[in-house]
Amino acid sequence: MKRFHFILFFTLLTATSIQINAQTCKPSGGIRGRKPPPGECNKENDSDCCVQGKFYTTYTCSPTVTSATSAKLTINSFQKGGDGRGPSECDNQYHSDDTPVVALSTGWYKGGDRCHKFITINGNGRSVKAKVVEECDSTMGCDADHDYQPPCPNNIVDASKAVWKALGVSQDNWGDLDITWSE
Repeated sequence: MKRFHFILFFTLLTATSIQINAQTCKPSGGIRGRKPPPGECNKENDSDCCVQGKFYTTYTCSPTVTSATSAKLTINSFQKGGDGRGPSECDNQYHSDDTPVVALSTGWYKGGDRCHKFITINGNGRSVKAKVVEECDSTMGCDADHDYQPPCPNNIVDASKAVWKALGVSQDNWGDLDITWSE
């Protein structure tokens, strides 16, 4: 009987350890900021530009996706000339600020596996469906390919203005909102 209890205890301990590890996302490294050349960092939507010498944490993972995944909603323009740096990764197209589209942090983007899929975003007492069209790169930044912006944190849903409007957030509060999302 003692052996049975030991095996049961060991099995439960192992399963708990695996579950905890699956929910953990630790930094994968970091990069040092480089000052952007004059006029090379688009500040639309109050975007941050890299600071020379500042350390920025990078991630290859994101928190586990659940039926109500906690995230930070940020704002991005996916239009030509917007702060989204170029055409969207999923379809090499630009998207109107009036279309509900998002970029997901690297771990959630899953190498493009979520491209063209719709996610449901809940925030400010409302919900909206938005199409995934881009990666918010959590592994790189501070270079021309990333508009001299820092790497994204690992818990970002970077959304078009249409998403913010659908959630009923007043324009003076656009930029940073705690939300949940699901597939």
